[in-house]
Amino acid sequence: MNIGSLEIGDYLAIGAIFSATDSVCTLQVLNQDETPLLYSLVFGEGVVNDATSVVLFNAVQNFDLSHMSSSIALQLVGNFLYLFITSTVLGVAVGLLSAYIIKKLYFGRHSTDREVAIMILMAYFSYLLADLFYLSAILTVFFCGIVMSHYTWHNVTESSRITAKHAFATLSFVAEIFIFLYVGMDALDIEKWSVVSDSPGTSVWVSSILLGLVLVGRGAFVFPLSFLSNLTKKSPHEKIYLKQQVTIWWAGLMRGSVSMALAYNQFTKYGHTKLRGNSMMVTSTITVVLFSTVVFGLMTKPLVRLLLPTPKHLSIMVSSEPVTPKSFTVPLLTHGQDSEADLSSHSVPRPTSLRMLLSKPTHTVHH
Repeated sequence: MNIGSLEIGDYLAIGAIFSATDSVCTLQVLNQDETPLLYSLVFGEGVVNDATSVVLFNAVQNFDLSHMSSSIALQLVGNFLYLFITSTVLGVAVGLLSAYIIKKLYFGRHSTDREVAIMILMAYFSYLLADLFYLSAILTVFFCGIVMSHYTWHNVTESSRITAKHAFATLSFVAEIFIFLYVGMDALDIEKWSVVSDSPGTSVWVSSILLGLVLVGRGAFVFPLSFLSNLTKKSPHEKIYLKQQVTIWWAGLMRGSVSMALAYNQFTKYGHTKLRGNSMMVTSTITVVLFSTVVFGLMTKPLVRLLLPTPKHLSIMVSSEPVTPKSFTVPLLTHGQDSEADLSSHSVPRPTSLRMLLSKPTHTVHH
């Protein structure tokens, strides 16, 4: 198609770039209480895919792949496994350290401010450590978060848990806004578009082929892996049915900011390029990301509603929830204390999921 000069390293990098999925749209539509297994699969895959694609991308960049041989291929696989395992171990270690500090050391206990600060700073510390040792920072902070949610979370007071949950949710929301803003600004990168402007048809063809390969490649592993998974499951409720498989397939079609960042990293290492092949790949990545996010994102809600309709009794329960829950009327602080004994005397209803917590905040956070 005469798109320019690309090498074997570029082709492998393109594979890593487009293996990063963005499942946010589907997670907004799925009901965690109704389909917990499906929600966990989509969420877990979406997070781990981002981290894995970054690790794979770094492994590809570390090698001179112009003279490919079996030894270089083995080194590539070994480097990928090294990055993956060491990043995971580092994240788990920092998560356990944070739990130990809050549980055993006095300065970390009995203060909401200090407990929340330690949780945030230790998570950031794991990210910095991974960056310092040239590991995958995304993977490290992900596993650090998992360990902290299992151990550190249960060592802090009730008020610290709710404060931390809302603080992280707010930070996540703000970060997501910045990411989409950044993707939108990159989409109007005039310099890259001007290089490929003389052949817009080629650019459209390359984007279409990449999008088609994403669709085929996605289905090529979701359905066979689901089939193999179902063979090992005994009980019917643990199996992944065809409609759920289609939902998982669809959830992974969208590409997001990680793909954009990796494309710029690979094809414009100094922030600018006049090479036709590099500009073509950057603009094609932008096109695939925008098309999949806007078009597939808009089609997600009707598709999920069609495949997985919400039961009537559940929709009635959700609609009948009071607008102003009783927990708002409970005093925020009782005589300057918020011990468990004081709180239990009010019999405050506890939310059972994050969705309910966000719709019905408990007494320790101002409405």
